[in-house]
Amino acid sequence: MAINHYDREGYRVSWETVKRDWPLWALLVALLAFAVWAYPQLPELMPSHWNLRGEVDDYVGKAWGAFFFPALIAGIYLGMLLLPLADPRRNNYGRFTGVYTWFRWLLVLFFSAVYLVTILYALGFPMDVGRVIQVGISLLFLLLGNFLGQVRHNYFVGVRTPWTLADEEVWAKTHRFTGRLFVLAGLAGLVTVFGAPRSLAFAVTVGGILAAALAGTIYSYLLFAAKRSSP
Repeated sequence: MAINHYDREGYRVSWETVKRDWPLWALLVALLAFAVWAYPQLPELMPSHWNLRGEVDDYVGKAWGAFFFPALIAGIYLGMLLLPLADPRRNNYGRFTGVYTWFRWLLVLFFSAVYLVTILYALGFPMDVGRVIQVGISLLFLLLGNFLGQVRHNYFVGVRTPWTLADEEVWAKTHRFTGRLFVLAGLAGLVTVFGAPRSLAFAVTVGGILAAALAGTIYSYLLFAAKRSSP
């Protein structure tokens, strides 16, 4: 896995950073080439959303469906690469270099997989898109949760509540707590996605992630309030 270059002055984007991310750049180029190849074969209206029963319930024009997602994924990558440069706490990124790189890679890979599955379905390949995306979401949060506790105080990535941003100890404890909950939510989603009715699997996957995020927010407030009230 790529490791970013940092120095004592904080987060920097260097040629070494870009060079180590070459698989992601290759993937972005491949997605664009795939979109150009697939475009003439796509229907004029292609599926863009599936309901809880796994049925298509919304469509977009094929130009939007083919090219918007590659542009969005490139934007996500560039945003994660460049936005920390404006973070007032960018010096802290050196304390979780590898984890931040993992996050960048995971998000690009996840959205790339969603795009490919959607295009392949529109081209007529038989697949249960809803189930595939639920598996992807569950794996994403399982992996993100596993590393969340290593994210250090910053303004760009992590559980950013008023209470975590105000206190580094609250930040650290909240991220360890929320990370464990995300792992549990991801595992629950994987267990139910193939062994439970579709609506229940969706509720467990999405509901578990939302519940974990809400619990982390409440936990951060309780920690902050307890710390301020202690002598």
